[in-house]
Amino acid sequence: MSGAARYPFSAVVGMDDLKLALLINAVSPGVGGVLVRGEKGTAKSTIVRALAALLPPVRVVAGCRFSCDPADPDPACPDGPHRPDGAAAATRPARLVELPVGASEDRVTGSLDIERALTEGVKAFEPGLLAAAHRGVLYVDEVNLLHDHLVDLLLDAAAMGRCHIEREGVSVQHAARFLLVGTMNPEEGELRPQLLDRFGLTVEVAATRDPDERAEVVRRRLHFEADPEGFAARWAEAEAELAERIAAARRRLPGVRLGEAALRQITAVCAAFEVDGLRADLVTARAAIALAAWHGRDAVTTEDVRQAARLALPHRRRRDPFDAPGLDRDRLDQVLGEHTDPEPPGGPGGPGGGRPAEESTGRPPASPEGSPAAPAAAPSPGDAPAAEGKPADPAPTGALYRPRLFTVPGVGTGAPGRRSKARTPHGRVSGARPGRRDLHLMATLRAAAPHQHARGRTGPGLVIAPEDLRAALRDGREGNLVLFVVDASGSMAARRRMGAVKGAVLSLLLDAYQRRDKVGLITFRGRGAELALPPTSSVEAGARRLERLPTGGRTPLAAGLLRAAEVLRVERLRDPARRPLLVIVTDGRATTGPDPAQAAALLRGVAAVVVDCESGPVRLGLARRLAALLEARAVRLEELAADGLARIVRDARRDAA
Repeated sequence: MSGAARYPFSAVVGMDDLKLALLINAVSPGVGGVLVRGEKGTAKSTIVRALAALLPPVRVVAGCRFSCDPADPDPACPDGPHRPDGAAAATRPARLVELPVGASEDRVTGSLDIERALTEGVKAFEPGLLAAAHRGVLYVDEVNLLHDHLVDLLLDAAAMGRCHIEREGVSVQHAARFLLVGTMNPEEGELRPQLLDRFGLTVEVAATRDPDERAEVVRRRLHFEADPEGFAARWAEAEAELAERIAAARRRLPGVRLGEAALRQITAVCAAFEVDGLRADLVTARAAIALAAWHGRDAVTTEDVRQAARLALPHRRRRDPFDAPGLDRDRLDQVLGEHTDPEPPGGPGGPGGGRPAEESTGRPPASPEGSPAAPAAAPSPGDAPAAEGKPADPAPTGALYRPRLFTVPGVGTGAPGRRSKARTPHGRVSGARPGRRDLHLMATLRAAAPHQHARGRTGPGLVIAPEDLRAALRDGREGNLVLFVVDASGSMAARRRMGAVKGAVLSLLLDAYQRRDKVGLITFRGRGAELALPPTSSVEAGARRLERLPTGGRTPLAAGLLRAAEVLRVERLRDPARRPLLVIVTDGRATTGPDPAQAAALLRGVAAVVVDCESGPVRLGLARRLAALLEARAVRLEELAADGLARIVRDARRDAA
């Protein structure tokens, strides 16, 4: 397949919501980009890459590596200063720059050559991906897997429209305004809320279930793979028409009127759905104006506001990663109806208008579901454990809380996160070692200083040899693999206790999400153990499994421990640098299977916490014995909250008084 031919945007079957969101941003980049959420194999990357060919060409200062606009050049451009007369202007196609998930910071922001700065006294700067994406599209595939330090860079650039590079006292900055497009599979984890909010629009995509439509998708793809240039040529006319329509909408955009009634609709909708801040109002307004321009209208209509709200608000309604994205369309129509303005001439059925949103935008987003973390009704006192072999209905989930922080001892080298101590590319400088990346200036100077006389130094510059270069050692935090092993047997099945256990595990899951951990879930009951959730970054998936967790039957504790040992063995092969933290939630009873002591021996040396769920006036201390076998920390269920110990002490003092 030729690398020059891209699959045409017009040839993509279906995906109407996604196409519309991308076209809105093509008309008005100020909308703020698109986040595309969906299962694997749904052409997310294909359609995003096809967008660049439709964007109008960009006029730049000839020879400027930072794509300065000849009419308004950046006064701080490292390649400047440029004269704003357009005499040395050039035109080039709009760029789509891809940011790899594993990119280094220098690759993203650019790099300063410290070695040349020390030896030659010159400021040599090599632009990065943010400079290349200026006035174009920055595309991040699997954006939810992006490391935290790169997320921070994107947040800064998106907020300020500039990229700042600081290296050992040398500072460079340049403009970095781009259309940010990200794709992700929610099963692999969610985005940080700060980055999620920076995406103007969001779209949920899924493969069609219509056999005829699926057949057309396969047919076109096979034709494209067999003859990319010929396939692109057959769609060239449709692509040209679409590109011209985008250009015409851009020209029309400044003249589109956002009336007072339409503005009131936007603010009423945002207030009704209780979104945080005012960014949602601004994004919805910009998207509605872009939609009016796209449809050839000179004023925003109710239908423009409806479509804009459907794309701009769903991801801003989520309060935590357990909430399902979506928008209640009946509620949206109700609010719009309460603030309806009359349609202007040439409305949805007029020039440039199209079918109603229900017909033209494809599959509606899923209605929001209740959060699994929502408190349920209190159980009745007569609830009892299920009989052997007959699992009880899932117990309601207890309230969430902030849990205590559990860490893995020692210093790791895993992926950046917020749990255990680690050597990371970012963090507090604690030392230096030989190396060329992330240069430690003072350590390099100290290494070179004793050799200046021997090297014949005569001028003001230092004579630096390759062996003098020192890289910084940084102390930071890493994300871990947090593997939950949850007892779901009859001894745990009292609804009050299991509800509290679910609340505890969900609280720990949320904590793992915030600390950028991978999580896995093993449950054991009856005759064996089940890997309910293979290790993943998606706490939302873990919450769903836990919410449906059946209880009852015997307690095969050893089977749960053996399954945990096997999962950890496989994960060590897949990701040796990611250290595990084992969290066992049990009352310590074992009523079937081999001796848990033998299984515990396989887990000795793994950082572990045993959450003791034993209750009642007489306690056997079985969970604490298990913790001793594992050389693990034991924590009572009621002590798991961050303020649990303080509360226990306060209660004891009150009782003593």
